[in-house]
Amino acid sequence: MGPVDRLCVVLATGLGISYIALPAVAGRKWTGSGFMGSVEGILLWLLLPAAPGPYWGVVVAASLAAFWICGRADRALGTHDNPRIVLDEVVGVWVAAAGLPREARPALLAFVLFRIFDAVKLPPYRWLERLPGGLGVVADDLGAGAVAGLAARLILRRWGWV
Repeated sequence: MGPVDRLCVVLATGLGISYIALPAVAGRKWTGSGFMGSVEGILLWLLLPAAPGPYWGVVVAASLAAFWICGRADRALGTHDNPRIVLDEVVGVWVAAAGLPREARPALLAFVLFRIFDAVKLPPYRWLERLPGGLGVVADDLGAGAVAGLAARLILRRWGWV
């Protein structure tokens, strides 16, 4: 593996956060890497610009970079959508939390809903996983983020949290 591939693996694994071992849940082998990537994403979300234009500029640029980085890392790891790749969760949770108040309750709601919708893989974004390379790795998480973001807004409005 060359230096560019190694760099892509480091970035795609959230600077190695996906290698943190978490216990198995309900007897199922669960790496917890998606959870850790989502935690990393929601923490980094606090550092993103608050204004909508710059925010979406960062998210779009990061997503485009993630397509390439995750694709290159996937090839280097010899898989498709390797569970250690969590950059897709980072940008997915940014989509879920876009435009929400920078407060604990909305952040937690966006995080939880993103994890649910990422795990459930509803159509049509479930089909995005089939796309080749990094596009398939990242696109389904962007779809899960969009659905989670919509659900978060509906819940926050319904319960009067915003």
